[in-house]
Amino acid sequence: MKLHLLDRSSINNTSLTTKVNDYPYFLKIWHYHPELELVVILKSEGTCFVGDSIEKFEVGDVILIGENVPHMWLNDEDYFKRNLKGGAKAIAVHFKQDYLGSTFFETREMQHLSELFERAKYGLKFLNINKSIIEDILSMLTQKGFEKTISFLNILNELAEHSTTKKLSSEGFINSFKATKSDTQNKVMAYIFKNFNKAITLDKAAHIANMNASAFSRYFKRINRKTFSRYVSEIRIGYACKLLLEDKINIAAVCYESGFNNISNFNRQFKLIMNCTPSTYMKEHKFEIH
Repeated sequence: MKLHLLDRSSINNTSLTTKVNDYPYFLKIWHYHPELELVVILKSEGTCFVGDSIEKFEVGDVILIGENVPHMWLNDEDYFKRNLKGGAKAIAVHFKQDYLGSTFFETREMQHLSELFERAKYGLKFLNINKSIIEDILSMLTQKGFEKTISFLNILNELAEHSTTKKLSSEGFINSFKATKSDTQNKVMAYIFKNFNKAITLDKAAHIANMNASAFSRYFKRINRKTFSRYVSEIRIGYACKLLLEDKINIAAVCYESGFNNISNFNRQFKLIMNCTPSTYMKEHKFEIH
């Protein structure tokens, strides 16, 4: 799976675009773009990949993704098995940070919006969002020019003042993604995210990076500040946490769905990364299970 740079510079010849993405299912495209993206999920559920985070998404979710942050939306297998009607649908608002001029958001009155964009560079999920904000975003679909711009500034103001948010991607991933000047890191990350719940090896990743295993191991640790195996384990455990919160399958099934090949290693890695066992994690997060 390749990481795609999406070019939206010619869309409608405008600095602010609002679009409804309406598909039978969300397209499995690992991509990034220089625009920030505000997403509202209107239909379907599944897994959201933002940087190195793995989150479940569902109707009503609102997420702000910073410029050049890799992301992907993926409907879960269960979604297809249930033959849900209406497909997958979301609003996507794309804009560049300087779309109102290079200094507009640097003024004192706009400082809180500039800080919002800074937080969005990791991906930002808004929890317990007021439905009126979603309705305001929907209204932008029929607005143009000045009216649309004012509406969007009001929406950004409300989001900046929203008190309950969750940072998605890690600082290590964002820094390493920015640091690389070649597509080596991008290709390796694409390989990891496509295969984390399947068989995945350092040798294969090294081959993708066109390095021998030992050189690649040193390179990966230098860029990501952790070993390749640790990084893969963290991705797998992140996905396991999502499955545990959904509470649709038992812990043993979560182990194998997440890419581990035995329960003992899964429990060991889970406790190492999450500082608790899978069963304890479920008990402590019951309030998050729908």
